[in-house]
Amino acid sequence: MRDYYEILGVQRGCDDGALKAAFRKLAMEHHPDRNGGCGEAEGRFKELNEAYSILSDPQKRAAYDRFGHAGVNGAGANGGGQFHDVNDIFNEVFGDVFGDMFGGRAGRQARGGPARGADVRFDLEITLEQAYAGSEQEITIPVVLTCETCDGSGAKPGTSPTTCTGCNGAGRVRAQQGFFQIERACPRCGGSGQMVMDPCQDCRGAGRVRRQRTLSVRVPAGVDDGARIRLAGEGEAGARGGPRGDLYIFLSVKPHELFERDGLDLLCTVPAPMCMAALGGEIEAPCLMGGENCDGNCKISVKVPEGAQTGTVIRVKGRGMPSLRSRQRGDLVVELFIETPTHMTARQKELMRELQELCGEQQHPKSAGFVGKAKRFWDGVTRA
Repeated sequence: MRDYYEILGVQRGCDDGALKAAFRKLAMEHHPDRNGGCGEAEGRFKELNEAYSILSDPQKRAAYDRFGHAGVNGAGANGGGQFHDVNDIFNEVFGDVFGDMFGGRAGRQARGGPARGADVRFDLEITLEQAYAGSEQEITIPVVLTCETCDGSGAKPGTSPTTCTGCNGAGRVRAQQGFFQIERACPRCGGSGQMVMDPCQDCRGAGRVRRQRTLSVRVPAGVDDGARIRLAGEGEAGARGGPRGDLYIFLSVKPHELFERDGLDLLCTVPAPMCMAALGGEIEAPCLMGGENCDGNCKISVKVPEGAQTGTVIRVKGRGMPSLRSRQRGDLVVELFIETPTHMTARQKELMRELQELCGEQQHPKSAGFVGKAKRFWDGVTRA
């Protein structure tokens, strides 16, 4: 007979962890169900089980180390003695991986017990103004609730569920598959261990009903697009008296026609007349908060610097979005767009031409710089 350590590919003196890891790897590789019922794989698989059953038992391993196969004669798979059942071995070795599949502890704990209700997702769209100030939103969601008529039992009032005859109340049944017994929820009772013979008329034996539920949700000031609000215990009712799931509200903020959000800052592009941009002055910009220098129509006075250009940015401190986690506020960032007059009268055009003649390079430094670069470029192209 082959040496058990050689069969498992481990060294004498290896610890239990190395032994189990080696067996797990080889058993999965040579499992008959994974090899199409191959006779060679089946023989190898039995050999692996026999080796592991001996070496995983401290007393048998000690006897084997001292006397070899003679020391464990009758304890192996072919000796007719006390060899571990293959299902027990796989529960021990693979229980942490497959758990319920092999009837491990995880499966036994869940038999017929209460099941937590499912979580529910609800998408809520709000305006930027509501995100800025915070708001109270009323939502209506379809959700599964415990049937009040039968108090969740599923049975008609005055009656009670009976023990399932398919699993004798265990909620689980076993079926033989190859070398293993596969454990699964009882198909007759769905894993509850009980059967409703006279079902409740409202829930038809399910113990739960689907209803429309209206809730009031507080949206905090400063929330951003994609934020999530969790309401614990507001999800679906659990089966067999289990706890309710949670409600997750995912927020989306509608695009605003005036503002764009960048973190806590609010960005707004404001047109400024060309004359004002040249001379300087003040324009009114929209904002989302009242207070000093801001009237009831949510306008704020912004100073335009003399000689402002398109793209000039004016930052107004503290007029942006509030922070969710502090008293900090972002800024209102006003970007100027210099507007050239159109549909001018003859007199206006005359004055504009006069202004054009009077203005030189000092009044148009960028244009002068650009012309110089362009001339050097054109000279280079001509020489080439």
